[in-house]
Amino acid sequence: MPSFKQKVIIVTGASSGIGASAAVHLASLGGLLTIVGRNVEKLQETAEKILAAGGSSALQLQADMNNEADVERIIAATLAKHGRIDVLVNNAGIIEIGTIENTSLAQYDRVMNTNVRAIYQLTMLAAPELVKTKGNIVNVSSVNGIRSFPGVLAYNLSKAAVDQFTRSVALELAPKGVRVNSVNPGVIVTNIHKRGGMDEATYQNFLEHSKTTHALGRTGDVKEVAAAIAFLASDEASFTTGVSLPVDGGRHAMCPR
Repeated sequence: MPSFKQKVIIVTGASSGIGASAAVHLASLGGLLTIVGRNVEKLQETAEKILAAGGSSALQLQADMNNEADVERIIAATLAKHGRIDVLVNNAGIIEIGTIENTSLAQYDRVMNTNVRAIYQLTMLAAPELVKTKGNIVNVSSVNGIRSFPGVLAYNLSKAAVDQFTRSVALELAPKGVRVNSVNPGVIVTNIHKRGGMDEATYQNFLEHSKTTHALGRTGDVKEVAAAIAFLASDEASFTTGVSLPVDGGRHAMCPR
């Protein structure tokens, strides 16, 4: 297993889903975590799981990723506590359901601000610190950044932007010893779709249908994405940068027949 002993790691969107799982996993491998989320109670649950997994007590920060001052505070508070940043996991994200015919500009703005603009700002602020530590960045994108799917237009656009951002920043920071990669999950069982507007019955039907849209015949688990994040963030991936790694049960490779 990779080691993150004494490595200072920021994980956004850490109150649930992939972010929470990644935070617990990285902490169990020795990382010193700053966990960021909007829901204080859920963030506390992640902090408790970190301790239960044998990790060090995490710095908990309630933040709205669309609030520039909150994003600035993530860096300031982490440096105040630890004096350095080694890994940034840009995980916070939302989804909106809709097509070009019925996705409002307000929906588009919400998705792009959270999924792209916030990542841009936090990465911009973290970059000087990561250069000092020769650290790295892992962005949580989606198979939707690689392939096109109808009905989630704004989300598709945002994740394609995250993938391009990953490659571009990887090239810009490579000469300074900083690696930048992304993971691109398929359908992972989290609450993101329900928060995006799916009711319980629709979501269950979606999960059942997803068995046919993923080559491995099932949906994914947050722990599987967390393991991929840990690999890319570790020294095991020391010669890997600018990569968008599908963690999607083969969905990116599938084609209708």
